[in-house]
Amino acid sequence: MSTPTELDRFAYSFFHEFARCEYCLKAVGLLEGSPSNPKADWGTFAAQVIAVFDMPPNQETEDAIQYYLTYPPKKQVLVDGALSWSTTLPDHQNQAELVLRLVCRVRNNLFHGGKFNGRWFAPKRSEELLRRGLVILQAVVLGHSKVREAYANRAD
Repeated sequence: MSTPTELDRFAYSFFHEFARCEYCLKAVGLLEGSPSNPKADWGTFAAQVIAVFDMPPNQETEDAIQYYLTYPPKKQVLVDGALSWSTTLPDHQNQAELVLRLVCRVRNNLFHGGKFNGRWFAPKRSEELLRRGLVILQAVVLGHSKVREAYANRAD
């Protein structure tokens, strides 16, 4: 087993933060799906934290949002039986939802193996997406009082 790199640590931090945020969304009732398969409702959450995107709390958050809008992560797809990357943006109602769905896309690409196979694919790009995704997640948690409380209290 190789020694973890800085990028490995960013990936761990991103997964940790994403999972914690998703848990908090569900804990405060931001849910979609069926009772047997509840999921965090990122679309409703986005509508409730739209102010974070309209008036970012600091330059770091504004830069992170702009990076995601300018260089959005691609989605891994299957084309004629071969893995490929799509530049199609996810469905969204506003900029806040778009950016949060793109953060979810980064999580999906990472978790489902689109970005790592024992080595990092496009490591500089991966680091930028992970680092800036962490900034966005932290800003939206602070921008929603109930999620912030669940996050701080590690709600059940």
